[in-house]
Amino acid sequence: MLLAVESATDLVGAALLRPDGSVAERSHVGGRAHAELLAPAIEEVCALSGCTLADVDVVAVDIGPGLFTGLRVGVATAKALGQSLGIGVLGVTSLDILAAGARGTAGPERAAAVLTVVDARRREVFAAAYRFGSGTGDPDPADVRDDRSEALDPADVATWLGALTSDGPVLVVGDGAVRYLDVLGPVTGADCGLAAEVSAPSPAVLARLAARRLVAGAVPSGPGELVPDYRRHADARINWEERTPQRSARPAPEGP
Repeated sequence: MLLAVESATDLVGAALLRPDGSVAERSHVGGRAHAELLAPAIEEVCALSGCTLADVDVVAVDIGPGLFTGLRVGVATAKALGQSLGIGVLGVTSLDILAAGARGTAGPERAAAVLTVVDARRREVFAAAYRFGSGTGDPDPADVRDDRSEALDPADVATWLGALTSDGPVLVVGDGAVRYLDVLGPVTGADCGLAAEVSAPSPAVLARLAARRLVAGAVPSGPGELVPDYRRHADARINWEERTPQRSARPAPEGP
C-alpha cells in the first residue's frame, strides 16, 4: 500500500492507495494547523482501509513549493514514518500534483496546456507551465514541465501566461490563481474556470501520481535524503531581515 501525505498549502490531508487501485482520502482546510490535522487524517485513511501503518509499503509526500510550515510538517512526518517503518519515501512537487489534478478534472482537450500557480504569500507565487498536448496520451507532468525556480510576482506570471496563450488556451489552477484572479483572469486565452475547484494539491492525486512513477521505475529514497522545495527563506527570517537594520562594517583596526 502507498500512503500519500499532503500539507504544502492550506489543505492538509492523506490518502491510502490500495493494491486494487482504490483510494481512501481525508483532507481538511487547516490554515496554520498542519501539525494538528495531519496525524488524524493518516489515522482516518488507515481506519477506512482496514489496515495499519505496518501495512504501508511506501510513503509519498508533497515536497512543495508551498507554505514553509506546512512543508516542514509534511516532510518531517514522511521522514518519521519512513524511518520507523523501514520503508522508502517518494517526493512529488505540488505543481506536478496540481497539473495532474487539472488534467484529471478537465480532461485532455481542455487541459492540453496548464499553468499551476501556488500562493507563496508576501504577494508572490510559485508557478510552472505544462504542455501536455491534445492527444490521447497522458504524459507525466514532470516530462512536460517548464518550471521557475524562484517565487514570482503575479504580474510577471501574467506576462508569462500571455506568451503561453499565443499557442492556444491555457487552463490555470491553484490557490495562487484564485488569489490573483484579477491579475491572471483578464489575460486573453486564460481559462481560470477551474481555479477554485483545483485550488490545492489533492492527496488522492498525489497517491496516484506517485504510484504511476513507481511503476515507471522511480526509486523511493531513504528518509534522510528527502529534501523539501522551499524556494525561499521562511517568512520569519525574511521579516527579521527586513526589520533589523544591517550593521555597517567596522573599519579594520590599525596596527599589527
